[in-house]
Amino acid sequence: MALPRFLVVEARFYEEISDHLFNGAATVLMNAGVGFERIAVPGALEIPAVIGIANQGANPKFDGFVALGCVIRGETSHYETVCSESARGLQVLAVSFGLAIGNGILTCETWEQAMVRARPDDQNKGGGAVEACLAVFEARRRFGLVTP
Repeated sequence: MALPRFLVVEARFYEEISDHLFNGAATVLMNAGVGFERIAVPGALEIPAVIGIANQGANPKFDGFVALGCVIRGETSHYETVCSESARGLQVLAVSFGLAIGNGILTCETWEQAMVRARPDDQNKGGGAVEACLAVFEARRRFGLVTP
């Protein structure tokens, strides 16, 4: 059986936070023996679209997807829209197409909260998103939905 291959889709709006998220994710992916590619998008709202695009075609090349990014509350209602719509987009893809998706899009009140959650030596939410994706991938395998 071929090793699983995941796509990490990373919003780069907050680059330092994104770097921490990716570093944590990459470590867990490598330790699990999962091959991966990384693609950057401007913000969290673009992540579900790119995952949907990557899953198109008769033979999708990825077994799982890891969404990484951060949304920090500002002075407008844009925060609620971005948080809700990015999460909804990921959930629609996961449920409608049976995709293994790990959601590592942080939704925080402050920069400091985001950094604590992003750092690999702290809460390591990037690594946690990979672990979630791996769990769903294993469920797909258990139910015979992963091709050898």
